[in-house]
Amino acid sequence: MSNVVIVGGGAAGMMSAITAAEIGHNVTLLEQNEKLGKKIYITGKGRCNLCNACDPEDFFAHVEKNSKFMYGAYYSFDSDSVMAFFEDGGLIIKTERGNRVFPVSDHASDVTKTLEKKLKSLGVKVVLNTKVTEILQKDGIISGVKTSKETIEADSVIICTGGVSYPSTGSTGDGMNFAKKMGIDVVKTAPSLVPLVTKEEYIPNLQGLALKNVTLNVYDGKKKIFSEMGELLFTHFGISGPLGLSASCKITERLQNFETFRAEIDLKTALTEQQLKDRIIKDTEENPKKMVKSLLPKYLPGKMAEVFEEILPFDTSKNCADLSKEDRNAFISLLKAFPFEIIGTRGLNEAIITRGGINVKEINPSTMESKKIKGLFFAGEVIDVDARTGGYNLQIAWSTGRLAGFNV
Repeated sequence: MSNVVIVGGGAAGMMSAITAAEIGHNVTLLEQNEKLGKKIYITGKGRCNLCNACDPEDFFAHVEKNSKFMYGAYYSFDSDSVMAFFEDGGLIIKTERGNRVFPVSDHASDVTKTLEKKLKSLGVKVVLNTKVTEILQKDGIISGVKTSKETIEADSVIICTGGVSYPSTGSTGDGMNFAKKMGIDVVKTAPSLVPLVTKEEYIPNLQGLALKNVTLNVYDGKKKIFSEMGELLFTHFGISGPLGLSASCKITERLQNFETFRAEIDLKTALTEQQLKDRIIKDTEENPKKMVKSLLPKYLPGKMAEVFEEILPFDTSKNCADLSKEDRNAFISLLKAFPFEIIGTRGLNEAIITRGGINVKEINPSTMESKKIKGLFFAGEVIDVDARTGGYNLQIAWSTGRLAGFNV
């Protein structure tokens, strides 16, 4: 039996601790917050989308950065394994649209309680309100950690301190700082899965409007870099919601090369241009004396109809009988490609995850152990791996945490 210290009591940290304890190690879990799993409580809007019940190919397709690094970790503890783990722990789960897995209770706290119950049953020593100040090593071999209160000897240390997003949850970049001090390369961090900032003045007028079953297309120059159907939310600064957050994964890495990104929303994904044309002709022929703007709410939510009145290249107070072919085509074009420009992202304090972290070249992907320091492991968001929304990032945490815990 060896002494194992886990630094950080989030998803990856708790999974690492459980796994190391299951195979007989003496495990101490250190958390600087007043409770474990603080970030878990805010995932999935407080419901905790704990994984995605997809096949492996789909999982890797949703990992935006360093997906190949995840092969060993994922195949050793995939989504089926995650679901079985929580069900064995007494958590009743359900699978919703997009294969997203949630607790039936819709309470993220139940996910953390399941993990805490397991930690307790295995005799893991959980120490809260304790900040680690230094990782101790001698001649390239781990020897322990220093905290704000004491020095703890350890044969292995697993760093699960998260990224730098949502710093209020304790993700302040400590793990990356520890790594740098030990000569381990860290990739520069940036916000990801983060709301997007737009240029047009009419976008803030749509604040609070949520659209479902629309398609967002984003381009850098002429190249389409993102296209996905789903939900989108307009804000006072731009766009958010699942589509906006997922698109940010493609934009974050390109911001250094492009100042703006052209974007379009297909507001009528289910209809072809011909179907829209037929419908508009029918509506205008049946209402020849009505103003065109009186028909807009039939096609658009209220706030969006008002914006269309502003940006359509013709006077919407004209009668439907006077709507020309060119006018109709302009209306159809806007419905199928509502335009705006993305000029940046919001900050790390609003980002769900962090792009960047411990360089994967520094870590053995089969064990999660540092290639430079024997007995030092990494798991979770502290590593330079990130994915889109839908439970994929928590899967990364569970899989890497499991693999690290198993290999100490």
